[in-house]
Amino acid sequence: MKCPHCQVEFFESWAATIINKYNEPLMKGGTFNGYTIHPIGRIATCPNCKGPTVELIFESPADDTVYYKSQVFPRGGRFPPSPPEVPATISQDYAEANEVLAISPKASAALSRRCLQSILSAHGYNNNNLVKQVESAIGETDAAKSLPSSLRDNIDAIRNFGNFSAHPITDQTTLQIVDVEEGEAEWCLQILLDMFDHYYVAPAKAAARRASLSAKLAAAGKPPMKS
Repeated sequence: MKCPHCQVEFFESWAATIINKYNEPLMKGGTFNGYTIHPIGRIATCPNCKGPTVELIFESPADDTVYYKSQVFPRGGRFPPSPPEVPATISQDYAEANEVLAISPKASAALSRRCLQSILSAHGYNNNNLVKQVESAIGETDAAKSLPSSLRDNIDAIRNFGNFSAHPITDQTTLQIVDVEEGEAEWCLQILLDMFDHYYVAPAKAAARRASLSAKLAAAGKPPMKS
């Protein structure tokens, strides 16, 4: 598994843990298809950062069949956290979109749409219709601003989602809750990660490399590099 705290992968070793309140079970077992289902807690500790991951599992005591499981700590979703270079407002919307994905793909997609619109607006694509913004980004003719082909292809998929593109997502309706197709909400989150890397992470890394090289040139008494 990948640690939700530090994002380092490790071979998990789960241990049972008691999930109760005042020495009473937090939840009582229910029934499903005639089976009695009991909630069980388990915990795995990351060997890298020592951060705990706690899951709540509902299984049948008759055959140990797991019917449902949910990560209860830390709160989060199946996608990794946003990089630190991402602006806080965008990062917060992304985190919430990730967190609610399993509960409501519709709500997750709505938050992802707002993230997409915020990113594109911040980089000069100011049409108040998200699909038009996507089209402008895909059709960018300035080589310095043009998206790499892989990201263009991925972001272009947004226009092909029926429920996504059928609604005029504007500044006023970004968070409108509309039906989503299978996999649409997940795809939006993956596109956001790709856009984070292109617009925020890669430029920050390039700037850090230039600063390091400039410092070495200065230490050697050589003229600074041209910008």
